[in-house]
Amino acid sequence: CPQALLTRTHIFACGGTVGAIMTCPLEVLKTRLQSSGLTLRPVFQVQLGTFNGAGVIRPGPVTPGLLQVLRSILEKEGPKSLFRGLGPNLVGVAPSRAIYFAAYSKSKETFNGIFVPNSGIVHMSSAGFAAFVTNSLMNPIWMVKTRMQLERKAHGEKKMNALQCARYVYKTEGMRGFYRGLTASYAGISETMICFLIYETLKKYLAQSRFTTPDTDTEKGASDFLGLMVAAAFAKGCASCIAYPHEVIRTRLREEGSKYKYFFQTARLVAVEEGYAAFYRGLIPQLIRQIPNTAIVLSTYELIVHLLGEPSK
Repeated sequence: CPQALLTRTHIFACGGTVGAIMTCPLEVLKTRLQSSGLTLRPVFQVQLGTFNGAGVIRPGPVTPGLLQVLRSILEKEGPKSLFRGLGPNLVGVAPSRAIYFAAYSKSKETFNGIFVPNSGIVHMSSAGFAAFVTNSLMNPIWMVKTRMQLERKAHGEKKMNALQCARYVYKTEGMRGFYRGLTASYAGISETMICFLIYETLKKYLAQSRFTTPDTDTEKGASDFLGLMVAAAFAKGCASCIAYPHEVIRTRLREEGSKYKYFFQTARLVAVEEGYAAFYRGLIPQLIRQIPNTAIVLSTYELIVHLLGEPSK
């Protein structure tokens, strides 16, 4: 009902706002690690195999670690730079969550009438449709957020705020500029589908094991929601590791004046110039940020559904 949806939106908005503020530094670090502007440290590697048995010294680039990037930002740009893009994130977190869960719930009802109810294809289709709608509507806000996070200004230099950044994007690239990286976001729908498929499968398994255990009360307790949090964390971790390359491609596509134009062209350039390991740069801060956040969001969603007395579809 509309009142129930409004209640969910308010709770997700509050939780999403707190989560966005607390995890903003991790997101900035992730974006910097993904970008082409990251300064690679040259190291010299000794390679054996010459005819006289002597080693050959060849230079090779090494990606800076998470702590090195953090230290560089603090020294050159100041602590405030760790919260770049927070404004657009706070503006977009509430509507994106509301759009996603509303689209997921409604599409799940529809797909349950087409396919076998609550089957894997229903969960994947619902999650994919919800992600498609959310990405299409929210991409301009996430584009501005990424541009702000990639802006490198030293101490004392004036940085653009969200409105100035949006105006600059429109002035230099037009409306199309706000939808850069959208193809990569669509590719990232696979992550959402994998996550929900694993989560719903584990959720069904937890429900079955609970009801087959003797002397258990039918009322959900704290242990049930803790189990859902663990299931959500595991599902998000697996999905993020599998589908993470699209995150790197999306960040490259959103860079200002870059050589990256299209999804497959960007993927090819990254693979040829930096190697396949570059597709997983920034994975650690992404996992640290997303796994607990997803666990909290999904378990909170289940709690709200339970408190409102709605059937778990």
